[in-house]
Amino acid sequence: MPKVGMPKIRKPQLVKATMAVIGKVGLHSASIALISREAGVSTGIINHYFGGKQGLLEETMRVILRQHSHTVKTALKALPADAHQQRINAIINANFAGFQTQSEVTKTWLAFWSYSMHDDQLKRLQRVNEKRLISHLRLELKSLLPMDKANLVAVGIAALIDGMWLRGALTPDGINAQAAQIIINDYLELQLKKHQN
Repeated sequence: MPKVGMPKIRKPQLVKATMAVIGKVGLHSASIALISREAGVSTGIINHYFGGKQGLLEETMRVILRQHSHTVKTALKALPADAHQQRINAIINANFAGFQTQSEVTKTWLAFWSYSMHDDQLKRLQRVNEKRLISHLRLELKSLLPMDKANLVAVGIAALIDGMWLRGALTPDGINAQAAQIIINDYLELQLKKHQN
């Protein structure tokens, strides 16, 4: 029987190990044996806490999504509610900040993107994340643009964020957060000028 309080230690340890193993061998080869070895625990612990590999993968994605959501919300809380363009910039920048840009996290994101096409639960989590991003952007953009244009620009920004992530995850140097922020914020500026005139 696990000791009281151990889930608070073991679960994050196993999630971190999952990301490390996915970064080394990919999602398909990330076995329970490799993950438990990386975490320094028995394979039975994964089954106990997560019900197997699938449960651990889902929890890993949820952890990444929660951290990402926290980063975005923290950035938005620091700004006045009526500073719409600054808030959009903050949403963009939060997608390329801290935890989200760590090599193991980007590799895990990329693996989940690919795998979610064939897994209903991971697909649902990915859609929640996508809808949240577009919703945050649309909320701010509709104060600056007509609604149809706000929708279009929100989707454009989300596509650029995904594209910069994909390119960064596939290059040895990883995501260039500064370049991504400049490119996407430049697109935003151009769209605001185009549609506000």
